[in-house]
Amino acid sequence: MSRGRVIVGMSGGVDSSVAAWLLHEQGWEVEGLFMKNWEEDDEAGYCAAEADLRDARAVCERLGIPLHTVNFSAEYWDRVFEYFLAEYSAGRTPNPDVLCNRE
Repeated sequence: MSRGRVIVGMSGGVDSSVAAWLLHEQGWEVEGLFMKNWEEDDEAGYCAAEADLRDARAVCERLGIPLHTVNFSAEYWDRVFEYFLAEYSAGRTPNPDVLCNRE
């Protein structure tokens, strides 16, 4: 019997992978969520988000849990990165985490 459902933000890295595994082992109904927050334009053809998504997908497949993907690139640009640039240009030290954590 499931202890309940939990969504884990999957980055493709060790921390989120272990968190998903531990919750799964403890009997939670785990679902993964991968958020793309940046549109790469890499001339070398390397796309970090694709590699991260591939890793997150592999972990979720191994655990037998679903993985949902969402693209927040436009929202990130509008709500976080433009603020960062404006603050930096004004000579201040921006803290975009404050904006992200507020919502």
